[in-house]
Amino acid sequence: QVQLVESGGGLVQAGGSLRLSCAASGSLSSISAMVWYRQAPGKQRELVAGITSGGSPNYSHSVLGRFTISTDNAKNTVYLQMNSLKPEDTAVYYCCIEVRTYPYDYWGQGTQVTVSS
Repeated sequence: QVQLVESGGGLVQAGGSLRLSCAASGSLSSISAMVWYRQAPGKQRELVAGITSGGSPNYSHSVLGRFTISTDNAKNTVYLQMNSLKPEDTAVYYCCIEVRTYPYDYWGQGTQVTVSS
């Protein structure tokens, strides 16, 4: 059974940095992409950054230039380096691994990121 475990969230002042990690355990095959989402209170979940199995990253406009997504494929781990954090980045961050076969995606439990002004 596949499980995703996220870590690295916490409380940081505006302008600070955090690095999120998401490690997958279990048998994973046919990964198509690894993605970070976030959900702020009262808002819909939104895509933050993703990276394809071929290594092509994409970012939401709101984090472009501040966040960097990377992977360690040997460890089935995806990272999100977050720099120049803003209070509006405050949210629960979720990682998602998309695969080409059923069930098509796996989700982590979420990690809280709080940025104080």
